Amino acid sequence: MLLHVLPVTARAELGSHTQRYPGSTPLPSRHVDDVDPVPTGDGTSSTLSLLLDDVAGLLARWVSFPSVQALWAVGLWVAHCHALGAFESSPRLAALSPEKGSGKTRLLEVLDLLVPNPMHSVNMSAAALFRLVAAHAPTLLMDEADTYLAARVAQQHEELRGLINAGHRRGAVAYRCTVDKGVKVEEFPAFCAVAIAGIGDLPDTILDRSVVIAMKRRAPHERLEPFRERPARILTEPIRDRLADWATTAVEVLEDAYPEMPEGVVDRPADVWEPLIAIADLAGDEWPARAREACVALNAARSERDPSLGVQLLADCRRVFADKDVDRLTSSELVELLVALEEAPWADLRGQAIDTRGLAWRLKPYEVRPRAHRFGEVSGRKGYLRADFHDAWLRYLPSDETGQQGQQEQH
Repeated sequence: MLLHVLPVTARAELGSHTQRYPGSTPLPSRHVDDVDPVPTGDGTSSTLSLLLDDVAGLLARWVSFPSVQALWAVGLWVAHCHALGAFESSPRLAALSPEKGSGKTRLLEVLDLLVPNPMHSVNMSAAALFRLVAAHAPTLLMDEADTYLAARVAQQHEELRGLINAGHRRGAVAYRCTVDKGVKVEEFPAFCAVAIAGIGDLPDTILDRSVVIAMKRRAPHERLEPFRERPARILTEPIRDRLADWATTAVEVLEDAYPEMPEGVVDRPADVWEPLIAIADLAGDEWPARAREACVALNAARSERDPSLGVQLLADCRRVFADKDVDRLTSSELVELLVALEEAPWADLRGQAIDTRGLAWRLKPYEVRPRAHRFGEVSGRKGYLRADFHDAWLRYLPSDETGQQGQQEQH
C-alpha cells in the first residue's frame, strides 16, 4: 500500500509554513515507500533524516504550528520519546495558547498516534500517576493542564507538579507513604516523557524544563486536512513502527552523544535541548541546522514571553540609558523615564507607580544600588551610573539589537 505523507512544501494551498517563513529549509515531497522502512546498522543511517521528514510531514498535515521551527522541535521530540533510554533528561513539551481552539488538543491527538505507549489524560490524581508511571513507563499526554497545574490552582496539586518536575531526570523517584500491614515509605520511578497542553501559562518550574510551543488559533487562510483517528492511524502506524525499530539500535549511539549547543544555550536550556539536537546530529542532512535554529528561536521566544519583573526592570533600564545616551541618571530621573515607558508595568504596580525606594529595592538583588554622584554642577545627589548596571546586564539579559553589549559594556 502506497501511503503518501504530506510534506510542508506540498502545503501551498493549505497555508504552508514555508510560505509564512520563506527562509526556512523545506521538507521534501516523498512517499513512505520511497525509503527503507527500517534504518539499519548502528542507528546512524541517513534514513533517519527521511524518517524525521515524514514525522514532520504528518504533524503539519493536521496541526497548524506557529512557526516551522516549532514543527521541527515537535518532530524531534517525538523521536526522543522512542529513544528515551539514551538520555539523562527528557524535555517536557508544553503547548500553550491564550485561548481555546488553538490546536493544542489536536496536537496531543496526533502525538498519541506517534509516540510509544501513549497515555492521554485530561486530569489525573498524583497517586494514580505515580503508579502508572512506575508500572508502564508511558508517554504522558496531559490536556487542559491549566485546570490543575496553573498558578491559581498549584497549591492543590503540588504532588502532581512535583512528579512532573522531578520526572524529567533519569533515576528520579517520588517517595510516598503507603499503608499495607503498616505504614511504609515506597519509592516510585518518575522518569518519563511528558507533553502538556493548556491555556495560559504553567508554573516556571515546569516551563524551565520544557520546549514551549506558543500555539495560535488558525487564521482563515490556514487550511488543514480534517483529522479522523482511524484513517490517520493507517498513515501514522508505519511511521511509529519505523521510529521504534530505529530506536532499538540508536539508543546505544545516542548514550555517548554530547552535541555542541548553539552559542548562549547553557544550563537548563541546554539540558532541555540536548536530546533533540543529539538526534538531529545523528540524522544529518538538514536536521542539525534545523534543530539549532529551532533551539535559538524557541528559547528566545520563551525569554521574551515571560521575563521576571526583575529582568524586565534591568532591560528597561538598559533601554532608558540607551535612549538618553547618558552615563548617569538621578534616581528620580530614572523613575520618571521608566514610568513613561508605554508598554512597561512601572506606572501601575498594584495600583501605584514605582518610586525611588521601590526602584532601589528591586535592583538590590542584582547588586545595583543608588549612590551619591555629581550631576551637572550639583554633587551628592543619589542616582545610578550606567556602569553600575554592566555586570547585571551581561549576566541576565541577551545581547542588544546591535550585538555589541558583550563588547561595549565590559569597558
